[in-house]
Amino acid sequence: MLPRLKPFSRLQVILQHLRMSKHADSTAEVLLEKRGGAGIITLNRPKALNALNISMIQQIYPQIKTWEQDPETFLIIIKGTGGKAFCAGGDIRAITEAGKAGDRLAQDFFREEYMLNNAIGTCKKPYVALIDGITMGGGVGLSVHGHFRVATEKTLFAMPETAIGLFPDVGGGYFLPRLSGKVGYYLALTGFRLKGRDVLKAGIATHFVDSEQLPTLEKDLIALKSPSMENIADLLNAYHMKSKVDQEKFVLDEHMEKINSLFSANSMEEIVKKLKQDGSPFATKQLETINKMSPTSLKLTLRQLREGASMSLQDVLTMEYRLSQACMRGHDFYEGVRAVLIDKDQSPRWKPAALEDVSDEFVDDCFKPLGKNDLKL
Repeated sequence: MLPRLKPFSRLQVILQHLRMSKHADSTAEVLLEKRGGAGIITLNRPKALNALNISMIQQIYPQIKTWEQDPETFLIIIKGTGGKAFCAGGDIRAITEAGKAGDRLAQDFFREEYMLNNAIGTCKKPYVALIDGITMGGGVGLSVHGHFRVATEKTLFAMPETAIGLFPDVGGGYFLPRLSGKVGYYLALTGFRLKGRDVLKAGIATHFVDSEQLPTLEKDLIALKSPSMENIADLLNAYHMKSKVDQEKFVLDEHMEKINSLFSANSMEEIVKKLKQDGSPFATKQLETINKMSPTSLKLTLRQLREGASMSLQDVLTMEYRLSQACMRGHDFYEGVRAVLIDKDQSPRWKPAALEDVSDEFVDDCFKPLGKNDLKL
């Protein structure tokens, strides 16, 4: 008979062996395997567009930490299965149900997801995300903080959270305000979708490779012998140079001047006022989009980005954890998920319904520290 405390650790060892085996279980939600010098993470919920749930987070996080310490692991590759998505976001439905029921998952999911985002952002081993297909919300958090993000013609990027009463989390407060000009503010507030090469041109991806080349690229990455960060960059650059020549300008190019001036205002009310005054077709369209979003989310998001612009990733994630818990306590997140994901009537009834009714005091409150419940990184 084994000592009483051992079963769990023994189980861990067995699971570890199973996970590392070449014939990874094809029904598992995430596959973790070592091939050559590379640790490979495969998101494997193709029917759910590889949406990230807490059990996947709890498997990926310790594996990254293990590979980071392993002298025989030289890089980490993350990818999705199914050909449609890298990862379409976090498992929002599960969080909604947990939040309504007062279940701990509403705290734990965000805490553990943000810890994973930070582990990727601080990872000492080169981290290569193959963002082929839909990459939104939580999927952006699994990729954008890593060293290398490889987009393809199938990549579809967005941070669509303001439409469901949330905010562009997973470190959005860090990476979005650091994009050129005010493009990050624009993407955050409107949820605008970037496709293919535009994901590279916006600065979200570091490389662009034709989708059909990814299997070969992956083989070549695995075959590198004890590669340095530079060796990996050289290989990615070579593939990047081979991709089909691009004549197109960045999709937002012609609007950049407007984006930079209109989205530089200090408050949401001011942004709306500027958009109204501008009156161009572009401004009118943005106004229509912003009017559909949760007024609370818009105010939280603008402040999140303005503050995040000068904060470390760790401080941003701590701030975002506070905001996530404010959203769990509030009304708009549940209503947004109902309208967009559950009933799909696309007619959320936001409370408050107007920007001017979201008070500065309320917004301040959402940013307040949570004492012993704060996220500590």
